[in-house]
Amino acid sequence: MPAVPLQLGFLPLTDAAPLIVAQEHGLFARHGLAVELRREVGWATIREKLVYGELDAAAAPAPMLWSLQLGLGCAPCDVLTALVLNLHGNALTLSRALGNAGVRDGSGLCAWVRSRGRGPATLGIVFPFSSHHLLVRAWLPAAGAGAERDVRMVVVPPAQMFRNLAAGTIDGYCVGEPWNTLATRAGAGWCPVCSATQWPGHLEKVLVVTRRFAEERSDEHTALVAALAEACAWCDEPPHRAALAPLLARPASLDLPEAVIAPALLGRFECGAGQVETVPDFHVFHRGGANVPAVAKAAALQASLVAAGLLAPAVAGPGLPGRLFREDLYRAALRRCGGPAPVVP
Repeated sequence: MPAVPLQLGFLPLTDAAPLIVAQEHGLFARHGLAVELRREVGWATIREKLVYGELDAAAAPAPMLWSLQLGLGCAPCDVLTALVLNLHGNALTLSRALGNAGVRDGSGLCAWVRSRGRGPATLGIVFPFSSHHLLVRAWLPAAGAGAERDVRMVVVPPAQMFRNLAAGTIDGYCVGEPWNTLATRAGAGWCPVCSATQWPGHLEKVLVVTRRFAEERSDEHTALVAALAEACAWCDEPPHRAALAPLLARPASLDLPEAVIAPALLGRFECGAGQVETVPDFHVFHRGGANVPAVAKAAALQASLVAAGLLAPAVAGPGLPGRLFREDLYRAALRRCGGPAPVVP
């Protein structure tokens, strides 16, 4: 086992579950790794610590790979992923005031903004290069060409979303669980849509490493992918979902009540005002080939980023998806562990 632990970054979100399971159930150790989980404040912090070597790897939004590789908003950094950690897991939460005003969709939000004549509504997103940004943009076009004048998007770390909504500094937000359920349970907001129904199959978090780490410390990288692939498979087993909530609730993990974390994990999403929707695919950690970092998935995501205006077509070359998503390294890791079987107790 390496003398110096790998530094693995995450944010306090339900979809950090594979990292926490791999640590708590000894999967990292079984693959010969010493790992220190580093809970960080926001995605910009994760990004900077990857660039400057303070983190060896991190769970991060899949679109962050493009911003790192191309140096968009940061120093350029050669990165890749050999593991998709999960699909879905996000929702859009709007303030109770918007709900009381009858806002139910993007068109209604823009109509509300224009009727009050006080400037744009403010929606929080977690990072410019994220599925959250794409989801909000996809929710708004029904409101017409003026939507971007009516809605201002600001970056807010996930753990600060609820407090900003409750304080009235933002009118809503798109974030991963459990920060939506926290708002609906407190009566501060309600959720018109979740990402599993709005954009089925969308990539959420991936394991990001620098290319230098993957090449110079290839054995450790392979072991890391293998351990996390097993953890993803375990997290997706229905009998294990109930056990995840108390594990994630611990102070070192999410530090939130089990009752806030459990509903979405169990496929029962609390939308607010007593409404509960059955969404069995709210969190997908493994099934349906979710973990495979296929080039086709990366190409589709890159096309979405270009269509949203977040990437210029000139820099989004056809070879970039295959450089960022490395299915060959994923397959090598699976050969190491014999496939991602749910092996934890």
